[in-house]
Amino acid sequence: MSSITLRGAILALAMASTSALAADHEVKMLNQGKEGMMTFEPAFLAVAPGDSVTFLPTDAAHNTHSVLSPAEGATWNGSMGEKVTVTLNQEGVYVYQCDPHLPLGMVGVIQVGKATNLEEAKKHAEGMNAGIAMNKERLTQYLGQVQ
Repeated sequence: MSSITLRGAILALAMASTSALAADHEVKMLNQGKEGMMTFEPAFLAVAPGDSVTFLPTDAAHNTHSVLSPAEGATWNGSMGEKVTVTLNQEGVYVYQCDPHLPLGMVGVIQVGKATNLEEAKKHAEGMNAGIAMNKERLTQYLGQVQ
């Protein structure tokens, strides 16, 4: 076997094993969940770099919209009732919301690997809380779970 073919085989094997290790996590968009009305479930998620998160429109009239991502991190803005899958390669904290239900505290947090931008996320949350009328404590609680 030539060295080029051997290198190609090793590279293909390494890429296959990396993608095989990546996980897909599901987050439901709910009218009523364990934490009350208008919630993502789970609302806090810790994942590894390279994992995917699929937002499921379990109940109608919800979307998912990233409002804070680490530098060079993925962003997304799903339509109402749309299933959205995002692959998160960049380490850090991601904050997302349901646009029409932000005043009801429908927010969530994803930690990918090391929380490189946690202080930025906390500052951003302070500003977001001004637009939340009910369940203001949710975002602070979710950020409190970041390690």
